[in-house]
Amino acid sequence: MARPLYADIDLNALRHNYCLARDLAPQSKTLAVLKANAYGHGLVECALALQALVPAFAVASIEEADRLREGGIKGPIMLLEGIFDAEELERVDSRGYWVAVHSTWQAEALLAYQPVQPIPAWVKVDTGMHRLGFAPEQVSAIWGRLKAAPEQVCDLHLMSHLATADAVDDRYFRRQMALMTTLAEELAAPTCLANSPATLAWSESHGGWNRPGIMLYGSEPREQVTPPGAGLQPVMTLRSEIIAVRELGEGEAVGYGGRWRTTRPSRVGVVACGYGDGYDRHAVDGTPVLVNGQRASIAGKVSMDMLVVDITDIADADIGSEVVLWGRAATGELLGIDEVAGYCDTISYTLLTGVLPRVPRRYHSV
Repeated sequence: MARPLYADIDLNALRHNYCLARDLAPQSKTLAVLKANAYGHGLVECALALQALVPAFAVASIEEADRLREGGIKGPIMLLEGIFDAEELERVDSRGYWVAVHSTWQAEALLAYQPVQPIPAWVKVDTGMHRLGFAPEQVSAIWGRLKAAPEQVCDLHLMSHLATADAVDDRYFRRQMALMTTLAEELAAPTCLANSPATLAWSESHGGWNRPGIMLYGSEPREQVTPPGAGLQPVMTLRSEIIAVRELGEGEAVGYGGRWRTTRPSRVGVVACGYGDGYDRHAVDGTPVLVNGQRASIAGKVSMDMLVVDITDIADADIGSEVVLWGRAATGELLGIDEVAGYCDTISYTLLTGVLPRVPRRYHSV
């Protein structure tokens, strides 16, 4: 029998979440962001499940785009960070990729290249995130040069990244939006601004294109959860089993460093999952799991291949009992990824993308 840990990927939920994002912005087109192995869910498998619905995909690098092409994805693919070297333009051209342009050298490389077909390019503006992009006062000149080169570049858009669209305090969001609105009006330019929280919460940010990411995988990205985000469905369930049970007296220590101690006669279950699988070692005592669909909690530090849960109050828990680290139990109960992330002092993105290759993914559509 194989080790019982696996990531159960619900492709119906993935499609549901995409349709929710799309329907929130009926006047926009909606990319599906698949970077970082589709946020840990499987790049090609998720793209194949979505391709009948999605007009274009987005990834971080040309290597990810090449995996999609080699996996049978034929539609447009946006490189969100653009090219990393001018030599990539030959593959961009031959494989029909779209590129973000965030630096002068990228613009120069595009203008110097002679493509078979003009390359769709989206000019990235730094409106306050201060990672990638042109300063607002630089944009008009770059835009003008690219616009004047229709043999090299086509389908120009403006894009930016909203730093606080997930926050209740909207002042910084409004500052960024004001900058982009002014630029878009001056240049008569279509835009791509809305990430997941903006897609959910800020209709004024919906542009020619939107680019939801984490919400496609069922995680709520905003500080406060209100509809329609409440309608998101979890895509990944990280599922394992109890592989051993220990009966302990009061005052017994469990795990490395003896961080957790019993306060009564207790039963604990050893679960086949650890930080070597990508489960966060920072999980504190009390981090919830589901055992046979009932809430239990982690007891002691997470080890490389195992963790321990307190099952004293779950009478039917035994060797072979289902343990859900996050997601939906066989009985229907849900343990949200965002709740688990809070106990680990992190965010859902790190938990999902951190699930390591040794954890098998099992895909299904009901």
